[in-house]
Amino acid sequence: MQLYFSPTSPYVRKVSVLLRETGQMEDVEHLAIQTTALNTDADLKTANPLGKIPALTRPDAPTLYDSRVICRFLDARAEAGLYPEERIWDTLTLEATGDGIMDCAVSMAYEVKLRPEELVFDDWLTSQWAKIERALDALNNRWMSHLYGPLDIGHISVGCALGYLDLRHDARNWRAGRDALAAWEKSFRERPSMAETVPVA
Repeated sequence: MQLYFSPTSPYVRKVSVLLRETGQMEDVEHLAIQTTALNTDADLKTANPLGKIPALTRPDAPTLYDSRVICRFLDARAEAGLYPEERIWDTLTLEATGDGIMDCAVSMAYEVKLRPEELVFDDWLTSQWAKIERALDALNNRWMSHLYGPLDIGHISVGCALGYLDLRHDARNWRAGRDALAAWEKSFRERPSMAETVPVA
């Protein structure tokens, strides 16, 4: 199998962390590409008509894309149990929260990076950050018992989302007023799978 990736993508990091946690790194060749929302890599467009990463090609089977699809496939392949049936709805909701933070944070990064400075939509940035803050508050206030429980895909998604905030939006200081979440993130980022996938701008 081959994984199209960019080292700064939080969605790709989800897949990379899962590969490490489930012992499948040797089964997947990583193909680094340069792609943006305005200029899609030609090989990636062939693998994924949407032109988005991550995309996982498989021998004699269609390419999988979207981190949620790829992670679910790889978890099933390894029978790793990162989507535990006994708490599946909480796990999927936590994953959706982490992915939603990524969506807003990536959108903000694109707004600043790809749009001419004089056209940057400040109200859009404010709105997206407000969504992130509400999600962070929910994690800090309602989800700590789950986050301190057995590892599942929700942990991985949230951990990668917080890492992306540090990478692209560190000046906004997401940790302020969220001591419980900050303490969990400090511990979680020390896992080898997280330490080996820290994004570098």
